[in-house]
Amino acid sequence: MKTFFSPPGQTTKTLRVLSHLLRYPDAEFRQHVPEMIEALTLEAALPSTRVGELAQLLLRLHQRDPLVTEAEFVELFDRGRATSLHLFEHVHGDSRDRGPAMIDLLQTYEKAGLYLEEGELPDHLSVLLEYASTQPPRQARELLGETAHILRAIFSALLKRQSPYASVLAAVLELAGEKAEAVPVPDDAPLDESWDEPPVFGGCSTEGQARPGQPQPIRVVRNGPTQRQGAQA
Repeated sequence: MKTFFSPPGQTTKTLRVLSHLLRYPDAEFRQHVPEMIEALTLEAALPSTRVGELAQLLLRLHQRDPLVTEAEFVELFDRGRATSLHLFEHVHGDSRDRGPAMIDLLQTYEKAGLYLEEGELPDHLSVLLEYASTQPPRQARELLGETAHILRAIFSALLKRQSPYASVLAAVLELAGEKAEAVPVPDDAPLDESWDEPPVFGGCSTEGQARPGQPQPIRVVRNGPTQRQGAQA
């Protein structure tokens, strides 16, 4: 993480720290924990109580057994829908609308000179926060405000699990000008369980469909001579 200074009233450093907090806590992350705590404190874009919570989380991630910390991160964010940090997971699920939305968001980043690393997806909250950190404070606030309903749902799911990461989502909500208020969240089945293959001839799972619970049409197309010739060409 680079060391930099922001004019009064800006949130650049705080947004970048929050972005890093929502990334996999590897060795490089742990190396920069002291810098991140200092950045949060000096910029003072959040209430002192929230800064204290985030500092405690950073110290916890820095001091605990790395294998435990990394395993807990994966279990928390990669194995459940309610706590997924991929924002379009909460909006589109796995419907066809998700692809075009990804492309639009990626183009927005590239116009601002932000290019993703291999394996990164544009709808991950850490990526959105990194992009927001490059914008003027007002635009960053408005951008995050557009996602407030999703942020509040993730925040509530983390609270339900009594995770200290809830303070990160609370901080993002506060930077968006929103209150960190809990909302009801349903029980969440693990992703690998919800995507189990249904038994043969046992019906079709509705997980990830655009209209779950509704009959899904099956189109039967007769394979005529023209189609066969086209397939052989």
